[in-house]
Amino acid sequence: MTSAWVTDSAANNALAGTTAARGEKRDQWICWWSLPIFYHLFGLIFVYYAKLMPPPKPGLNTQQIVEFIQTNAKNLQIAWILLTLSLGFASLSSGLILVHMKRMQGVSSALAYAYLAALAVAALPGCMFCELMFGLAAFRPDRDPELIALLYDMGLLSFVGSLGCFVAQYFVFALAIFLDKRGIFPRWLGYMSIWGAVTEFVAAPIWVFRGGPYAWDGLISFYLGTVIFVVWEFCLIVCLFKAIKRQPLSELNVPVAAAAWSAR
Repeated sequence: MTSAWVTDSAANNALAGTTAARGEKRDQWICWWSLPIFYHLFGLIFVYYAKLMPPPKPGLNTQQIVEFIQTNAKNLQIAWILLTLSLGFASLSSGLILVHMKRMQGVSSALAYAYLAALAVAALPGCMFCELMFGLAAFRPDRDPELIALLYDMGLLSFVGSLGCFVAQYFVFALAIFLDKRGIFPRWLGYMSIWGAVTEFVAAPIWVFRGGPYAWDGLISFYLGTVIFVVWEFCLIVCLFKAIKRQPLSELNVPVAAAAWSAR
């Protein structure tokens, strides 16, 4: 019995990276591909169409804000159509991360579900509220200039300043990595997650400053956090790729004999 178990385990590990294993993990690979696809679309939406990354200055007067909205109204509408159609991709990647957090040893499922809940809540102030405010402004760009200026401030303060949920996400993910005894994700990714949480803290002053490094377009509040987030997201994509490849077939409830036959 022992030798058979050892043989099956060895076969599982050997087959983890084969064509058969890739077929059995097809759902995970679909979710993994949603990450690069979504973030390419995210850049297209917020950088090219909406022109909100990097964000326009908080010190613009009402006339300049109205001019920004009016000259960019069609692009904003295209941006929000694309965002409406693509934002769901983010949930696929969150589900994939949840799967691999639940594989961790010495970590309860509470942290995995907390991570998922934090991201679900963060999507509202961090993305959808911005879409709603600028969408309303672009829908009727000839409305009262003071209302347009209000929508402008509400959209960008939410987009750059929605901090709490992302802090929770980073810390929960880092804590799970540090407690994990299986090494599903490398410990350095946990330290990078801590740095991600720090950048959310240092962005808090955007609610006060209209210029300088702590404004919503500032070097510390925006650029530092954006650079660290891009690097963190790239590393997460790579680490998820490796975690999927290394996952044993035994965790997928795939019979070893069947997998070996299909791999021939």
